[in-house]
Amino acid sequence: MPDRGGGPTGPRMRVGRPSRRVRTLLMTLGVLAVLGMAFTMFAGFWTDWLWYRSVKYSSVFTTTLWTKIGLFFVFGLLMALAVGFNIWLAHRLRPPLSAMSMEQQSLDRYRMGIAPYKKWLLLGITALVGLIAGASASGQWRTWLMWVNGVSFGQKDPQFHLDVSFYAFDLPWYRFLLGFGFAAAILSVIAAALTHYLYGGLRITSPGARATAAATGHLSVLLGIFVALKAVAYWLDRYGLAVKSSDFKATDNWTGLRYVDANAYLPAKTILFCIAVICALLFFATLWRRTWQLPVIGFGLMVLSAILIGGLYPAIVQKFQVQPNEQAKEAPYVEKNLKATREAYGIDGAKVTEYSGKGSTEDKTKLRDDVDATASIRIMDPNIVSPTFQQLQQMRKYYAFPNNLDVDRYSKDGKDQDTVIGLRELNLAGVDKQNWINNHFRYTHGYGVVAAKGATADAEGRPVFTESDLPSKGDLPTYQQRIYYGEKTSTYSIVGGPQKEIDYSDDNGEKTTTYTGKSGVNLSNPVNRAAYAVAFGEPQILYSGAIGEGSRILYNRTPKERVEAVAPWLTIDGDAYPAVVNGKIQWIVDAYTTTNGYPYASRTTLGDTTADSLTATNNSRAVVAQQNQVNYIRNSVKATVDAYTGDVKLYQWDTKDPVLKTWMKAFPGTVKPKTDISSSLMAHLRYPQDLFKVQRELLSRYHVKDATTFLSGSEVWQVPDDPTNKSGNAVPPYYLSMKMPDQAQQAFSLTTTFTPNGRDNLSAFMSVDAEAGTGDYGKIRILKLPTSTTVDGPKQVQSQFNSEQDIAESIRLLRGGDSEVEYGNLLTVPLDGGLLYVEPVYVRGGGLKYPLLRKVLVTYGGTTAFEDTLDEALNKVFGAEGATPQPPDEGGTKPPPASDNPTVQEALNDAQKAFEDGQKALEAKDWTKYGEAQKDLEDALQRAEDAQAEADKKAGSGKGTSSPSPSATPGGKPSSSPSGKPSSSPSG
Repeated sequence: MPDRGGGPTGPRMRVGRPSRRVRTLLMTLGVLAVLGMAFTMFAGFWTDWLWYRSVKYSSVFTTTLWTKIGLFFVFGLLMALAVGFNIWLAHRLRPPLSAMSMEQQSLDRYRMGIAPYKKWLLLGITALVGLIAGASASGQWRTWLMWVNGVSFGQKDPQFHLDVSFYAFDLPWYRFLLGFGFAAAILSVIAAALTHYLYGGLRITSPGARATAAATGHLSVLLGIFVALKAVAYWLDRYGLAVKSSDFKATDNWTGLRYVDANAYLPAKTILFCIAVICALLFFATLWRRTWQLPVIGFGLMVLSAILIGGLYPAIVQKFQVQPNEQAKEAPYVEKNLKATREAYGIDGAKVTEYSGKGSTEDKTKLRDDVDATASIRIMDPNIVSPTFQQLQQMRKYYAFPNNLDVDRYSKDGKDQDTVIGLRELNLAGVDKQNWINNHFRYTHGYGVVAAKGATADAEGRPVFTESDLPSKGDLPTYQQRIYYGEKTSTYSIVGGPQKEIDYSDDNGEKTTTYTGKSGVNLSNPVNRAAYAVAFGEPQILYSGAIGEGSRILYNRTPKERVEAVAPWLTIDGDAYPAVVNGKIQWIVDAYTTTNGYPYASRTTLGDTTADSLTATNNSRAVVAQQNQVNYIRNSVKATVDAYTGDVKLYQWDTKDPVLKTWMKAFPGTVKPKTDISSSLMAHLRYPQDLFKVQRELLSRYHVKDATTFLSGSEVWQVPDDPTNKSGNAVPPYYLSMKMPDQAQQAFSLTTTFTPNGRDNLSAFMSVDAEAGTGDYGKIRILKLPTSTTVDGPKQVQSQFNSEQDIAESIRLLRGGDSEVEYGNLLTVPLDGGLLYVEPVYVRGGGLKYPLLRKVLVTYGGTTAFEDTLDEALNKVFGAEGATPQPPDEGGTKPPPASDNPTVQEALNDAQKAFEDGQKALEAKDWTKYGEAQKDLEDALQRAEDAQAEADKKAGSGKGTSSPSPSATPGGKPSSSPSGKPSSSPSG
């Protein structure tokens, strides 16, 4: 046929269909996109598996993975079957003919439209609900493992007499099953109702019956299942009353039954359970009686009963029975709450002792001798002196110390001493040239421990280091100093390959090393390299020449990250601390087992309870679990992380904890027995701060044991705000070696104070024996101050310090110029019936960027001293100025002795004059004359030393033992800067 369109002849053009080349390209791109997504998912899975295998905790990965997969498929399949079956059944029960109405004619178009795709639509809907349900169920892996592995607590609740394990392990799983059942029933009702409506089984506007008999029976059974589940919910709610939180003026987060619960809600739940069972049977009866009348009436009665019996009746009981005589009605239930809460938080053994707060010994000179036996008073505040460590011991810009150092015990000459300790960790921000090779291959680790005496400062106010320099040396035995895993190590490093690492630098230049540990994942395999390149978003990992045979990638390098990963069922303490153990630096991490299901025990929010002035001002000092609410906690695991190899070890600490036993059944072999803890490690274990803070918060109310006092609120305490700063947050607890009144000798302890609610005077002093391996470890002692008299609390003591005219004037002078005054930890020590307060005062200024100890504040029995050293302040407070002086601290504070040698004596006289000239120049802020005086001082001391040595030589006795040290000056003032050179400017 000729073309009549007037257009060109020839084959017709196919408009809108892409060419074969375009289709091939699109198909290729689509396949590549799918492969890319698949490999991305594989990379995440594969790198996780490799990491867990590298730390030898692959069983944790596989157990968790298979549990999640099992829950996903089981509950996903159950949900898909429930919804799919009811859609299929509703379609099967459709009426053969639809009514002739506009409604049905409109639906005919939809029925015809989906007719060719019915199977695919059914599969799609069931797959979607199955995926959602499976994903939700997989998140319940902890609940499942605790239910299937739960062990008995050996304690029963006082109301239903069921083992606590029912509430902690069983009830959460039953509630999950119930929630899943409700979701399946509701989705099935909705899916079945829509299907019946689409195919004419349900009609809204059509003439005749609104529902067919088949649709009525089907939906009635589903609604009956829903109501039956509601009956089960009512029955479980009875037990839920034992772990229910409610508002109660006696305490926040009250948990457990009260009078109205036991006498109104409990019988109401039982009655509602019976009504729901009857209502469910009425719905099931519609299979024989195809009418909605009886089940609808029954359902209405159930709703009305829930309002009247479950809501109105308890309100009447509360209003007319409880409120007129609340103390008498609530007392039995308060006693149950008191007992359960004290047991759940491990404070039931707290010993409360009356304490006068007023010293009883009239001879204060004798008390001066008792101070040293009572406490090793720490004047080096680990939360203040980090910048001093940084300035004096950083050595290189790419090293750094944490903002808050740690306190530990180390032995010297057979005697334990409190030690402030920090690690010289890697700080990539200090690397001059930032690039991928430097950040991940060359600068890979920190180096060495730096430690200082806690109770001593040198004459300039600096720490007296017991381990220092680079490489570190001092009192500690030989140990592996390289730190590949630490609190500041947040990025990955690739080690062990062809690229050398910077080990450390000294006067001879940079020294390099190659990591020889077995930590990390091997990158020799190209699949591993590709997986990490995708997982870390760094393509250079795939092709970089710096990676070769032996290269290993280290990541998840902070101690908390590693312990959380290998034990995801533990709650980790906010402060990991280092210790040198058996030639290795070990990070020690305290870990907790918790539950929210201990009957009658009041709940606490861990994030709020463990916050204090340190966590508010320093991001590096974290809090545990943030908003995790619990009502049972145990420090059940002590974990260690090797700073060089990254090895993680978990040790069972609380051998009686049923929650830990449950997790040990779920993850066998992951936790080592307590007997595996070596004696050298045991010496550094301590009572954890976060557990102590949780317990002190609970003890502010739960130190009382009788319900009447508890309900009256007259004995409520509070943790005071930190008086040394303006953060407005709670004072942190302090580690201190001290002796409580009932102890025979000092013990490493964790201490805190309490004040009355809304007042500033002292209510109580609390300590816990923090020294692991001793019989009294974990024993809580509380000294309760009398309510009839007032004893100054921390805020009042700080105010007293600041208000005394002489002290205020001294503080003003210390702040002269651009100097800043920083108050250290305000330590409280019980002494002879009274309380000794000690607070170090630091000054940062005069050209220095770090704080130095300049003064010590001491008060006891209303007498206050503000002196250069702790000894001087104690002597003044206790009237013992003439007492025998203490031996000089390291660094030299004792003036050189007089000499019978005239030449030596003349030189010492010149030194004394030079020192006095320097002090006058310092007061006048004449830095030039001060520098000249310092030089004269050094020359005079050197002449004295040379003259004494010459005299000793002539006498044939060698160098004299009494020769003055050139590092010590008259008056106990040092003559040199930290570098050993004469100082030409004032130090603060």
